[in-house]
Formats: sequence, C-alpha cells, structure tokens
Amino acid sequence: MTEPGAALIGTGFIGPVHVEALRRIGVPVVGVLGSSPERSRQGAAALGIARAYPSLDELLADAAVQVVHITSPNAAHYEQARRSLEAGRHVVCEKPLALTSSETAELVRVAERSGKVAAVNYNIRFYPLAIEARERVRRGDLGAVYHVTGAYVQDWLLRATDFNWRVLADQAGATRAVGDIGTHWLDLLTYISGRAVEAVCADLATFLPFRQRPVGSVQTFTSGGPPAETTSVQIETEDYASILLRFAGGGHGVLTVSQLTAGRKNSLRYEIAGSDGALAWDSERPNELWLGHRESPNELLLRDPALLSEPARAAASYPGGHNDGFPDTFKQLYRAVYADIRAGRPAAEPTYPTFADGHREAILCEAILRSHQEQRWVAIV
Repeated sequence: MTEPGAALIGTGFIGPVHVEALRRIGVPVVGVLGSSPERSRQGAAALGIARAYPSLDELLADAAVQVVHITSPNAAHYEQARRSLEAGRHVVCEKPLALTSSETAELVRVAERSGKVAAVNYNIRFYPLAIEARERVRRGDLGAVYHVTGAYVQDWLLRATDFNWRVLADQAGATRAVGDIGTHWLDLLTYISGRAVEAVCADLATFLPFRQRPVGSVQTFTSGGPPAETTSVQIETEDYASILLRFAGGGHGVLTVSQLTAGRKNSLRYEIAGSDGALAWDSERPNELWLGHRESPNELLLRDPALLSEPARAAASYPGGHNDGFPDTFKQLYRAVYADIRAGRPAAEPTYPTFADGHREAILCEAILRSHQEQRWVAIV
C-alpha cells in the first residue's frame, strides 16, 4: 500500500517535531508551507523537504498531499483546517483547534460532513504510562475516583523580556496559559478518568501586564539574551491560573497552570485519589508511575512493556530501561491517526483526540475565562 503523503503548515518549534515523527513511522512529508514564500523555502531546506509551497492554494492543489498537519499560529487554524477538509484532506491540527468555540463547532461540522480523519495534537495521551494510568482507572484499581489534583508549569515566560506571539490575545486566543498548556492537562485527565468536566471555578492572574516585544521575529523556547531593540506591549492574557473542577458522575479536581515557575521547563503533574488507591505522574519523569496504597507499601512502576497492560505495551517502543520520551508521543499519536487514514475514515471510537475533543477544550477555556471574570462557578453546557 502506498503511504499517504503529508504536508506541513508552519515551520516554528513544533512543526519539525511533526516531521520527525512522521518520518519515523514511514509517512512521506512532501511539502511545507511557511508564513511567507521565503519562510517556506527556508523550512523546506532546513527539514529536507522537496517542495516549498508559496500559498495554501498551492498546497491544496498538490495531488500528492492526502494529509495536512497544521502547526501555524493559533489564529490561522480555523481557516486552514476548514479549507483543508473541504478540499478532501485529512487534518492533524495543533491545539487549540481554533480561537473560539463557535469556530471549533463549525470545524466539527465540517469534519463530520467530510468523512475525513480530523485530529487535534494533544500528544501527552500517548505516553505509555498515561495509557497505563487510564487502564488502571478503567478496570477499577483505584476504586471510586474521589479527586484529581495537578499542575502544568513552565518558566519560559518568566521575564518581561520573554516574548512570543502566544502572549497576544489576537494571535493566540483570549486565554494563554490555560489555552496553551492547561488544555493538555484537561484533555489528559478527561482521557484517563473517563469523566468530562461539568463545572469550573477559576482564578487567573497576569503578573507581567507589559512585555518587551523585540523588533523582528522571535522563536518559541529560545535561550539567548534580550534583543537589542524592543517596544513595550500591554498583555491581556494570563500568566497563571488555578481552577476548581467538578467532574460528571462525581469527583472533584484542582488544576494550577503557570508559565512563570522558575526551573520548571515542562512539568505536567497529576495525582488521582480513589477509594482503594492513588496514582501520580510527572511529565519530567515520564517513565515512572507512582502507585499509592493504604495497607501495603507504595510502588513505583517503571515503564517496561513486560509490566504494562496490553494497550500501554502497544505504545512502548523499547524494552525496559530504554526510555520513551516527548518525541515518542507524537510517533504513537500518528500511528493511531494514520491507521484510520489508511482505512479511509475515522474509527467509531478513536483513541486519538478528535475535533470534538478540541471543541470541548475551547468550551472549557471560555467557561474558565467567564468564571474568572464573574467570580463564580460556571457550568459546562
């Protein structure tokens, strides 16, 4: 069978991660589209991709492209995803799916009409121990789930001189820390617990109301000194959030999100407490799952296929002691996505996050922002 050809939109931090993962599973990346024809040419040269598209029209006119991977800035997602689906392409879109829930709702409808595979890149689901945690919750190892606590914290926006398009509401959306990284946590814990969030109560804060915007472009997660020339920009998106959660079917939770936590580069943490046990995980130690007990010693399960459930074992590429990491989650996500693409349609119950999941996250973000603004609990409808 001929592998479906993929095209990449976006040449920033996460675009090359998509390309590497696709190559690892044997999917050819036939072309790339950047923010300008010159950026397209630069991206193609840097990634060893044959074709640089000058426009989205040119990309969608290429018969070699069956799948479009969207890794552009958030504000472009809606149009690029809609046009790609309407042109008969499967789509893998970075989060957030779009800037508003009205846009994401429309994309869900377009995806359903198209019959194409439409996935959102919430890759953290595909750590083997995330799948293992889900299996243990589903089979009742923890008993009744009482509460979920956790955080997603980083430090890359700690200084006023740290700047990226993600801090701008018109480019990234009305919520930043929550929309950018908090939704990863929310998607993951919904996936693991099997329960949807039914109400939220949120407290947001912007500790740096002004940031120094460089004259010129800046890449995500760069580590150089401050640029020589900047201009002061007022910031309306949050640096921090704490969110109380109520889950459908019972269970409570609390999530803290911050992009100002010094020393935390990319730490997603959670702990699930149940009537018969608990478990906990940290993305900066992704090959360890803590298992808590009341009447027996606690355990630390190391990622070893020989010790995992069958679904988790299928997502573990290497033997025990040979650790899986961040790039492997993309590989495993795309294996699931491309299995459906080869079948020609989405599975009845996809394991990967769909546009419906992306729509749910948009609704959550809007409810969280409304809760903060109105200082009250908000139901998810």
